[in-house]
Amino acid sequence: MAQFRNHELEYMVEDYYDMTDFDANSFDEDTDSPKNGPDESLDSDFEDDFDLTKPKTDTSALEARNGKDIQGIPWERLNFTRDKYRETRLNQYKNYENLSRCREELEKECEQVEKGHNFYDFQFNTRLVKSTIVHFQLRNLLWATSKHDVYLMQNYSVMHWSSLRRSGKEVLNVAKPIVPTLKYPGSMAQTLSRVQISTMAVKDNLLAAGGFQGELICKVRVFDAGNFMCLNRFCFPWSVNNTSVSPDGKLLAVLGDSSECLVADAQSGKVLGNLKGHLDYSFSSAWHPDGRILATGNQDTTCRLWDIRNLSQSVSVLKGRMGAIRAIRFTSDGRFMAMAEPADFVHIFDTKCDYIKGQEIDLFGEIAGISFSPDSEALFVGVADRTYGSLLEFNRKHYNCYLDSLL
Repeated sequence: MAQFRNHELEYMVEDYYDMTDFDANSFDEDTDSPKNGPDESLDSDFEDDFDLTKPKTDTSALEARNGKDIQGIPWERLNFTRDKYRETRLNQYKNYENLSRCREELEKECEQVEKGHNFYDFQFNTRLVKSTIVHFQLRNLLWATSKHDVYLMQNYSVMHWSSLRRSGKEVLNVAKPIVPTLKYPGSMAQTLSRVQISTMAVKDNLLAAGGFQGELICKVRVFDAGNFMCLNRFCFPWSVNNTSVSPDGKLLAVLGDSSECLVADAQSGKVLGNLKGHLDYSFSSAWHPDGRILATGNQDTTCRLWDIRNLSQSVSVLKGRMGAIRAIRFTSDGRFMAMAEPADFVHIFDTKCDYIKGQEIDLFGEIAGISFSPDSEALFVGVADRTYGSLLEFNRKHYNCYLDSLL
């Protein structure tokens, strides 16, 4: 699972897995155990009706409570422990950098987060759908439209996963020729095929997938917009890696191959503020639902929080464990913010506590994307790995303190 060293930023599919898989072979393995395949020895002895019908590669909350690894990794068959492998990963992981700068002062800026909190509980992990990644720096490849419906990239397909039916379905195949069914002025007339989807978004009845060569594929159920005409085109002095629009639609966050991030007017493109503080290129951003806080994720391993009323400096700096911050999401109620590193760690922060209380989700594998459900009740994490690639589901934990009054 070593990071890429690809200065030309070209996309990868086949080579990706050769460099990022869960590397159990870096330690000696018990030769009496199978090298591949799911481990059934960790399954719980107590199984309900659902567990009797689900694939053995999947892991339920019940099995996790009974000791099974949430990803189904057979630690008891290996000659090293999970803790030992984690220690090795932390020591050997190389974070990708475009700009090499001294980061001693950066450490002093970072918040001392109180870890160990549990805002979202593990619910389910399935290997029936497996996230894949086209480009190692772009991880916006997972979207939840409800607490039961998730969309993710899997090779050349956009897959829909239903957590109710525990089944996946292909909704878009970009390996096959794609013939446009909607004609409008300025649209592409030629057929597309084998599109390298590097980013996507799904909301309501609209699915938009962006290709690495600039393609944009939209699929809709109900189309109520007039057309897909380009209303504005803004140019910036460096490559743009990520944009996000404020909740009121008036402001546009622009991040890219620069240590500075921009806030621009969404209508005119006029730059309203330069966000200074990051040390490397940025690839993720998100707005708090109240529109006052903007979060930016950077390869310097930090997420900075900016108060839109004063952009002269960030109000808080949150640090990851070992890698860049490649994805950021807020819950719809604004209570929690999640940020994902390229691999192994997802962090959840309580915004009401000024982001100093956090939960750390510790897993193994490259992270293709994260997404809260619209009702904030579920968090989904896509893991890209040939063996342990999967979709992880976590449910929001509720503390019903009012029940104490009944005792």
